[in-house]
Amino acid sequence: MDAPFMKRSIATALFLAFSTIFVWEAYAQEESLVPELDPLPFGESGLDLGATGEWWDYVNDQDAAPTYVKYAGIDVPRDEVVAFALYTHDGGTLKMTAQLYPLYPGESAIARLELKQGDQWVEAARESIVYPGWTAHFRLKDWDASQDVPYRVRHGEEASFEGLVRRDPKNKDEIVVAVMSCNGSHDVRLYPNANTVDNLKKLDPDFLFFCGDQHYRHTEHTAGWLNFGRDFKDVLRDRPVVTIPDDHDVGHGNLWGEGGGIAQTSGASDGGYKLSPEYVNMVQRQQTWHLPDAWDPTPVGQDITVYYTRLRIGGIDFAILEDRKFKTGPMDTIPKMGPRPDHVNDPNYDPATIDLPGLEMLGDRQMTFLDEWSEDWTDAEFKVALSQTAFCGAVHIHGSPDHYLLADLDSNGWPQSGRNEAVRALRRVQATHLCGDQHLAVVVKHGIENDADGPLAFTSPALMNTIYRRWWKPLDEQPGDDPVENSPLPFTGNFKDGFGNRFRMYAYANPSFARGMPEEERAEGIAIAKFKKSDRTVTFECWSRFANVDDGPTAQYPGWPMTFPLESNDARDPNGCWLPEQRFEIHNPVVQVIRESDGEILFTRRIEGNRFRAPVFTPGRYTMIVGINRPDTIIIEGVLVEGP
Repeated sequence: MDAPFMKRSIATALFLAFSTIFVWEAYAQEESLVPELDPLPFGESGLDLGATGEWWDYVNDQDAAPTYVKYAGIDVPRDEVVAFALYTHDGGTLKMTAQLYPLYPGESAIARLELKQGDQWVEAARESIVYPGWTAHFRLKDWDASQDVPYRVRHGEEASFEGLVRRDPKNKDEIVVAVMSCNGSHDVRLYPNANTVDNLKKLDPDFLFFCGDQHYRHTEHTAGWLNFGRDFKDVLRDRPVVTIPDDHDVGHGNLWGEGGGIAQTSGASDGGYKLSPEYVNMVQRQQTWHLPDAWDPTPVGQDITVYYTRLRIGGIDFAILEDRKFKTGPMDTIPKMGPRPDHVNDPNYDPATIDLPGLEMLGDRQMTFLDEWSEDWTDAEFKVALSQTAFCGAVHIHGSPDHYLLADLDSNGWPQSGRNEAVRALRRVQATHLCGDQHLAVVVKHGIENDADGPLAFTSPALMNTIYRRWWKPLDEQPGDDPVENSPLPFTGNFKDGFGNRFRMYAYANPSFARGMPEEERAEGIAIAKFKKSDRTVTFECWSRFANVDDGPTAQYPGWPMTFPLESNDARDPNGCWLPEQRFEIHNPVVQVIRESDGEILFTRRIEGNRFRAPVFTPGRYTMIVGINRPDTIIIEGVLVEGP
């Protein structure tokens, strides 16, 4: 998608160690300068004014530019123009995006990636800087993921940003993931996330996941993105990171992408995108180019790019989903149940009336991707799904303490059939779900056919919760069935959301209900998920923005930390229906079981050891297929299970 702006790297770092002079000479004639800038790169005015055209006049105009654009510090000293870098590596390919501050015409239009070999910095690649957006994109193949490699991105003679490409932590027993979203402050203090960054350094996660709303600047993404990067650059620089844009990143309050449609309403509840596709593509290029290549890169409507893919880190296989892009908009597709097309507050409504045929949630393309992802367990012990928002409506009160909402169609509790299809896909591989968006930290266990028979999900708190707070508070102010034993929280247990979806509430971190509450009571912070291989567990932690992690577990929000066996991501009752125990020649094989009556794959998972008794849940005939990295050898076929 960036071919007009980019040149592919022509050598690996090892080759360049012996060929630096040749490569420099080869590029010498390609050195280029930033030309006069197109003031309307998106075909319309009013977008990204702080980083396009004669941006320097805008950001320094005391009357024209908003405070947050000036606050982003866009017009920096020229030895600071390399703002930050993001990277991932998977399957032998390193991808890195360098984000620069806006440049002046006549400055170099080239960024250089250098790797440290011994005591020497060696140039590994150089790329043209993409405008609009001011990014440079590096791809290095044959990457050795077993080594830590220092890197630096350079521009001109003086500007540089340094970091470390970490080795793949495949030999670590515990893989730590930090989950963050909703960086929604209009506060203009110098470093609003300084304590969060300090805590992240102490927690030292192997992987950072920013699941959306990295800022709330809407029509000024580059300014907001630079603000985000300035705050977090000291943890972005030295570990893999996934950043995926959500609605506010692309200028929306809510987003139902409708496969790239064009929204005609200001609230966009009719589905599609409000702003120009060129602007949306710039946002996605800045935030997602460094991810592994999209599983199917075919653009959606308006030629809007896609990024859904997989990323393997430390033996965990992460599916990165786009749970807004294909989703159907509610306006004129379902009966209106409130003052807004996306809000339901009629207590007498029937949830079945809004779960209609043809409504999309993840969409066919992503469901096919999940099917393929579930089959391939190469370099994977566990599976985890990453997405923007929650697959249920685990919120009661929205925006203010007196705004009780029965159901919010912006959540992925709707459409229910699409939600159930997605949750079943995760259950088949015992995948934990990590997400954000809801401005309320919760841990739930999804139910499909029965209470809590599906996968675990952890929704992160908002990083900065100054805009739109939310609360979990059942209308009857009573716990659900089977409340969590010894929980300090009053409203745990089994519930149904306003769509009729089942789930079990384990923990929630409500902000204070007091109006004008102090910052410390806004329930802001970060989520941590720790996946432990030796005992196959996941531990969830939830830290306030104002906590000090040195104070230990008691400094977390009430109800956290909590630990679950990963096998609890599929809690279907076998009902006495089991296949005969099998003994395999393969150690820790991938095992798949298929019900022959309808061809449904009941599960595909990597087991421990070489013996396994498979639950099949109902009487019938079944086939078991096993393999080292994917199910490819039939072990038993047509076995009849008659039940207890």
